[in-house]
Amino acid sequence: MTLLSATHGSLARGVTPSPPGTIHVLSLTGGITFGPKDGRTVTFGRNRPEVHVCLGEDDARVSRQHGTLHHDQGRWWLANTGQLPMRLPAARLLFRDEEPVPLDEGYTPLFVRGSSRREHLLEVHVTGHSAAQPRPRHRDLTQPPKTWLLGADERIALIVLGQRYLLHELRPQPLSWKDAADELAELQPYAGWTARRVEHVVVGVRTKLSQNGVSGLTRKEIGEPVGNALNDNLMRELLLSTTLVPPDLALLDDLDPPDEVRFTV
Repeated sequence: MTLLSATHGSLARGVTPSPPGTIHVLSLTGGITFGPKDGRTVTFGRNRPEVHVCLGEDDARVSRQHGTLHHDQGRWWLANTGQLPMRLPAARLLFRDEEPVPLDEGYTPLFVRGSSRREHLLEVHVTGHSAAQPRPRHRDLTQPPKTWLLGADERIALIVLGQRYLLHELRPQPLSWKDAADELAELQPYAGWTARRVEHVVVGVRTKLSQNGVSGLTRKEIGEPVGNALNDNLMRELLLSTTLVPPDLALLDDLDPPDEVRFTV
């Protein structure tokens, strides 16, 4: 067992080398790593003294023990023991006392909706199996970073614009320029956000990425009617490159939004 600190980076960006089947579980307040062993159970929920990973500590809508991750027959299984359903990728809901579901290898974000539409994120990563051991690559060319550098205005605009993607909703779409501007104006009342400014910032990011080889970010490539295709392709590139990850939604909390649109991750 290894403890993960609250400052640990998102599990979406990978985990430290570990034996196949090792599970890593992380919330806003920290997490834990366990090796695979049949019968082993990891608990999570609001009651910090009684669970392995604390989730939604200050939100009474989250159950004191909201769920478990149990290892059996060589796999980790997720069960909901809380009052509220948990949302898995592709908008699948797991309700209390339903049959446990097996976790795939790799990264899985889990969401619990709390009070005032708060979204509590639990990140889970199961180390996969590899048929071959990694070989030394002393003389290989260094690979460029996977992530794209974003300025402060670019990052907050894109988090708001693409919040449905970060929440792993089924068939997400970016917000409209106006809706994004309205939410940004609430988060940063004196920053001068307008629909035109949001569009200018996002188009600038699309242009920058397109010039660096990312496809599907120009009208010429897509053709008419464009609709949301350009921003949809942009958001998918930012998520696939881990430039934006679900914990980035915490930035909206840091800016003190109104309760009815507050996220907690």
